[in-house]
Amino acid sequence: MTVVNSLKRVVCGVSGGVDSAVSAYVLKQKGYEVIGLFMKNWDEKDESGQCSSDRDKDDAKFVCQHIGIPFHEVNFVKEYWNDVFSPFLKEYQTGSVPNPDIVCNRLIKFGVFLRYAQTQFSADAVATGHYARTSVGENLLSGESNHGVKLLKAVDSWKDQTYFLSQIPQKALQRALFPLGGLLKSEVKQIASEIGLQKIARKKESMGICFVGKRKFPSFIGEYIEPKPGNIINVETGEVVGTHHGIHHYTLGQKLIHVNHGRFGKCFIVDKDRITQDVIIAPGTNHPALFNQEFYTTLPYWIHQEPDGFSEGRSCVLECRFQRTYVPVTCIVTRCDKDQVRVTLNEPMRAITPGQYAVFYHGEECLGSGVINTRGPSVYELQQNKERKQNIKVS
Repeated sequence: MTVVNSLKRVVCGVSGGVDSAVSAYVLKQKGYEVIGLFMKNWDEKDESGQCSSDRDKDDAKFVCQHIGIPFHEVNFVKEYWNDVFSPFLKEYQTGSVPNPDIVCNRLIKFGVFLRYAQTQFSADAVATGHYARTSVGENLLSGESNHGVKLLKAVDSWKDQTYFLSQIPQKALQRALFPLGGLLKSEVKQIASEIGLQKIARKKESMGICFVGKRKFPSFIGEYIEPKPGNIINVETGEVVGTHHGIHHYTLGQKLIHVNHGRFGKCFIVDKDRITQDVIIAPGTNHPALFNQEFYTTLPYWIHQEPDGFSEGRSCVLECRFQRTYVPVTCIVTRCDKDQVRVTLNEPMRAITPGQYAVFYHGEECLGSGVINTRGPSVYELQQNKERKQNIKVS
């Protein structure tokens, strides 16, 4: 297959994994001039004293040699530290749980990486191994019209990564190719095996926060944040049932076992107080204190354009996802003021977490996202308020 538009040179981010390998291969088969570029963002060694990114670089270099494209590398450690990791630490210290991968995509992969590809290699476009599609496909030049480009879900719904691309700049999207958007993960692995990249196809997939690697997150984050002890409090009784060494070690919905010598059995975190440093827990996986039906986000960044009526202050019925593995749920998005929106879910959801992104969809299109800053009352709080009102009427 040959290239049907005027795009010629594509810089493909190669990570040493199967997704980026097959992306580069598919582009070359379609007639593009493909350049493989390995990006180093983190400079930490693992417990064995070996930098894991060096192993990944060796794999990426092997892939490029195998499929016959040039291999280059670039170091963005400084940019990643200043623009992604430092803000991440500041947020984590306050008890929020930010998503650095979304920020990395916006500022690094589709920011400095894109500019580097354009200036150093005169690239017409960049490509990554993300599972996503665009409304213009490979006809990117048509996306530079006033209509812009829409970000669409991948064919493989399980692997869809539009959640992590929900802050991608429009100008970058107009110069981005996602060769895997129409493929299933099983098909990607099969292609890799068929072209002699069995070793890469069998390689364990990287998961979670990119800079942590194989280390446990609590011990990793403890290297950068000073511990601030606080109390663990039962949401039902207000009783102090234990202590902790810092709210940054905990996330909403996380399980705690044998609090206060097993008195409460399995408990789950329902809230964190950044002022008092208290961690609030509740017994049971599905305690109503874990569920909220309403929350607020920063004014969303809309990738293509605002939903119809949003700018006039009307409410919009959309779908929302606040974790990648969650199925989008129906919600009503209402603009409260110039800085934030209220999101009312069709049904209460568990462990909605400040600092995370609420990503909005309309059918197949990923519209954009906003950062969750506060939550409305939990189902438990609403139940308690209702009971108090009934007791007042009775008395």
